[in-house]
Amino acid sequence: MAKINILPKHIAELIAAGEVVERPASVVKELMENSIDAGATAITLEIKNGGVTYIRITDNGCGIDREDVPNAFISHATSKICDENDLNSIFTLGFRGEALASIAAVSRTEILTKSTNQDSGTAYAVSGGTQMKYEPAGCPDGTTIIVRDLFYNTPARMKFLKKDVSEANAVAEVVDRIALSHPEISIRFIREGKQALITPGDGKLMSAIYSVFGKAFADSLLPVDYELDGIKVEGYTCKPHTARPSRSMQYIYLNKRYIKSRSCIASMENAYKNSVMVGKFPSCVLNITVPPHTVDVNVHPAKTEVRFSDERRVSSAVYYGVKSAIEELDKAPQVDLSRLNKLTQKATPEAVQITMQEVAQPSQAPAATLSQPVKIEPKTKNYTKNSPRDFWNKMTSSEYQTTVAQTKTENPFLSDRDEPDLVSSFKKKPKQEVIIRETKINEKPSESFIAPKTEKVAPTVTETAVVKPTVSVVEKVQPQKHEEKVEFSTVKEKELPAKPLRLLGEAFKTYIICEYDGKLCMIDKHAAHERIIYNKIKKNAAENQASQVLLAPITVTLSKAEYDTVISNIGAFLKAGFLVEDFGSGVVIVRETPMLVSADETEDTIVEMAKYLSENRTDTEPEKIDRIHHTAACKAAIKAGFKNSTAEMKVLAEQVLYDEAVRYCPHGRPVLIELSKYELEKQFGRIQ
Repeated sequence: MAKINILPKHIAELIAAGEVVERPASVVKELMENSIDAGATAITLEIKNGGVTYIRITDNGCGIDREDVPNAFISHATSKICDENDLNSIFTLGFRGEALASIAAVSRTEILTKSTNQDSGTAYAVSGGTQMKYEPAGCPDGTTIIVRDLFYNTPARMKFLKKDVSEANAVAEVVDRIALSHPEISIRFIREGKQALITPGDGKLMSAIYSVFGKAFADSLLPVDYELDGIKVEGYTCKPHTARPSRSMQYIYLNKRYIKSRSCIASMENAYKNSVMVGKFPSCVLNITVPPHTVDVNVHPAKTEVRFSDERRVSSAVYYGVKSAIEELDKAPQVDLSRLNKLTQKATPEAVQITMQEVAQPSQAPAATLSQPVKIEPKTKNYTKNSPRDFWNKMTSSEYQTTVAQTKTENPFLSDRDEPDLVSSFKKKPKQEVIIRETKINEKPSESFIAPKTEKVAPTVTETAVVKPTVSVVEKVQPQKHEEKVEFSTVKEKELPAKPLRLLGEAFKTYIICEYDGKLCMIDKHAAHERIIYNKIKKNAAENQASQVLLAPITVTLSKAEYDTVISNIGAFLKAGFLVEDFGSGVVIVRETPMLVSADETEDTIVEMAKYLSENRTDTEPEKIDRIHHTAACKAAIKAGFKNSTAEMKVLAEQVLYDEAVRYCPHGRPVLIELSKYELEKQFGRIQ
């Protein structure tokens, strides 16, 4: 047996550092949690090159006494606990005393700190676990820690780091979680010299949510405030109609510590049962407050997994808290017409707004009033900005035209320019200005459409003897000058299969039932439509006709992990027909989409694809493009349960039965099930 050796201190620290420091985001998490435990009300984080070469965290906390600074970089040295009983009542985020020692073992670390009871601060430097500097320094109250050249002495671990952009997005995800858990702290995040995030620190959770995710996400939330058996659940959860295609925007905190709890997430999603569509997941920012002795947070090195002494009670509190918020506060979406009214008011110049006091009705005003010029003022005394424009209800159009005509006759100084633009569209135009562009097939064509000849021209229609069922396609042909004959329509014959299709109906608003070629056919309309759209999208992409420019670009809010995934696969999205651009701070903007994808489905398509790509990073680019086509087709296809007309169902059935390429949906499910007449009669006992 080999001899057992006691590892040197620096090797043991390198091994221990691997459990705590995995990437720059791990360093940021540990140092920011230390700043929070120090009582800071303002924290500033700055990173460069994704945090690999430079991380600086500054806070205004209590600081560290000079004599305790070297001890802070020793393994298992902490000020959070003193004896084993303290483990049962942990209120702080950190308590193991491993963070600073592990960080200093794999980087060049500097600290500048000052406590309130000291006249001067302390400057301390450690490189690879070895002390480099320890001296007094001038600095304000609080602590500043600078971490340079992460993993400089462990090149094997350096190889596992991702691109700087990906590492920076991981850091941003950590900052978002901490900002949401502590809205009373003002957090400022500087990324590559630019400010990426700042929270007000006013103690309001909604302010932090607004700063992190923006207005659209904040407006989709409902407040939650519930307490059950000493367990308090507070925060925000989304409205049912704003659920997302992934769980990436679910933030659960326990005593202001970010955790991953399957039971809590399942309870929250159960509260939305029968309220959200299948495949959609609610988003939330919830904080659960429980007595510290009822939970064990010392389970996982990252402290994200916990164990409850009574998990069922905690899950019940989450369920009833979210359920109460949905039942009491959720209302049907309403259309806000205030903006439309403002736009309507702006569209009409205020200078031409007239009230009926200025143009009175003949029955209510003497003739002398009508003989006076109409006074046009920029703003009438009876009109207010928010009042509706209601003078159309006081006088009919015919009465108004009569009044204006009489006013013009009696007052020669009133010209057409004085007429309000509001009713200019109702002015009667001369008949000679109206040109009819439509000609019926049995009528004589207009002289403006034919040559000067006055001969009557009979429309010619191509007659074709049809043996097989056909579909007639009528194309309008514009007549040209200097021709004796004008064909108003031509008929082209497109041959279809000789076997007729007979539509029987629809079952469960999902399956189309028809009779074709002596068989009873049942078609899944969603799967069939999905396959048809998928084939068209691929064909358009091959012909470089994959995209349409959106009139109004669509912004999509993502979690930092999804955001990093989408930014890393912009090329794949572009080849699939989506022009996606980086909009900053976890938001992307979509400017072009495939021809068959509606704008309403664009956001869900991007979010769902971000989830898939983050879980399948090893896929090749053709696989990613094909998956984007799948998702886009699925979103654009008609859904099971939708009501379709008889004509729509018949056209869809024809496309399925006449096209051999439509037999399976892009996910592999069958589109068509056939039942022959023989099998049907055998089931009824007609054939033995």
